[in-house]
Amino acid sequence: MDRKIFLLACVIGGLGVVFGAFAAHSLKPLLSSSSFESFNTGIRYQMYHSFLLFFVGVSTHLKPSHKSILFKLILTGVLLFSGSIYLLATNDLTSFNFKVIGFITPIGGLFLIASWLLLFVYFFKKK
Repeated sequence: MDRKIFLLACVIGGLGVVFGAFAAHSLKPLLSSSSFESFNTGIRYQMYHSFLLFFVGVSTHLKPSHKSILFKLILTGVLLFSGSIYLLATNDLTSFNFKVIGFITPIGGLFLIASWLLLFVYFFKKK
């Protein structure tokens, strides 16, 4: 499980850097300032959660089953939260109206919040 967690952390972190460079060098002139800020919010949360995955992977205080649940929550949360923000922020650049998927962003946020709360519960119960 730890290997999977580390690999996902690397992929999420690496893609965060790629998206950041792409935004700064290619998207910035094409997006409004609010859309650019939104895109950067997606990147920021993606990067935060890549570090959280590294922490989960190296933690000796978590059971493998706990790590598995956190892995799934964080992966789903990043995909839904950051992914939908990327699509919504670039909505004006496409012919498809991504605003119809706007409800996905808070659902992704709930998955991310759940991962932090569950991590708190795991450590709170540990003696």
